[in-house]
Amino acid sequence: MIRLFDFIFSFVGLLIIWPIGLVLYIIGLFDTGKPIFIQERVGKHKKPFNLYKFRTMDVSTKSVASHLASQSSITKFGGFLRKTKLDELPQLVNVLKGDMSLVGPRPNLFNQTELIEERDKRGVYNAVPGITGLAQINEIDMSTPAKLAEIDAEMIKDLTVGKYFKYIFATVGGKGQGDRVKSEQ
Repeated sequence: MIRLFDFIFSFVGLLIIWPIGLVLYIIGLFDTGKPIFIQERVGKHKKPFNLYKFRTMDVSTKSVASHLASQSSITKFGGFLRKTKLDELPQLVNVLKGDMSLVGPRPNLFNQTELIEERDKRGVYNAVPGITGLAQINEIDMSTPAKLAEIDAEMIKDLTVGKYFKYIFATVGGKGQGDRVKSEQ
């Protein structure tokens, strides 16, 4: 049932927001020259997939988890995209393809070995990763691997259609701030 909702909402969402996406893409061309960010992430059963986002950091930024990236690498336009969560819009393509769900554990990088170990222990990789979920609306990010894996496992175990919509509406309503970025010292 959730896959059906994912497909319908991502398809309709892409139809409705494509003009906004086009504008963001054009502004991104002027901001970084490469407005779409593609990064290999860990998917269901630890299979790799390419995650799509609007680029929020300088093109030369090293490919690391957000909490390990420097605040200075975020562009002015990228800051706006992150604050409004518009950087996530291209992930609707991932949802449409079935690589992701609207709700599920945020997909991590393959170099996040501690998080992979914690999620493995709890069976988190048996689920499709998502754009938002229980951890995201409670501002638990990848900087606390054990806590994140625990919350992800709890969400997967207790996920119902009602909670699916609850997490989506909470995210759209502005709850959660996304992954933190290192502040400058």
